[in-house]
Amino acid sequence: MSALPLAVQPLTREAFAPFGEVIEASDAAQHFTINAGNTERYHDLAHIEPGPDGRVIVSLFRGQPRSLPFTVTMMERHPLASQAFIPMSGKPYLVVVAPAGAPPKAGDLKVFLARGDQGVNYATGVWHHPLLALETVCDFIVIDRSGPGHNCDEVQLDRPGVIDARAQQAAD
Repeated sequence: MSALPLAVQPLTREAFAPFGEVIEASDAAQHFTINAGNTERYHDLAHIEPGPDGRVIVSLFRGQPRSLPFTVTMMERHPLASQAFIPMSGKPYLVVVAPAGAPPKAGDLKVFLARGDQGVNYATGVWHHPLLALETVCDFIVIDRSGPGHNCDEVQLDRPGVIDARAQQAAD
């Protein structure tokens, strides 16, 4: 079975809303000046959910760059808690998601091109592909859950999806 071509769209607050929140400094976010006028605070950008009996942890993930075209064959979700990724390397990366619920099919996938100054917070149970750095090794601060219970489900897609090289060109 041939892979389904996956369209790539820019990461925006509105387009990503069904899957979680975009973490970025934008005029759409509540913001105000603090520290005697020296700092602009972009406030409460993501709902971090540690789930039952969980606690919020902060980790650093170092993602190896992926080559395009890239074939998406699997997805994962965290059924107990949200998971936020905040880039530290200033490089664009790809975000592949599908709605929470039943395991996704390739036709359910949405692909977003995130700028190097945009993070994402995957809502509890949202299907997503693991980290997809593009140009070089990239570091991400990850805010997620530690605690009891199984919090990572992985599924293989019935049919793969493919992200073509135009996604890289859009990032350049």
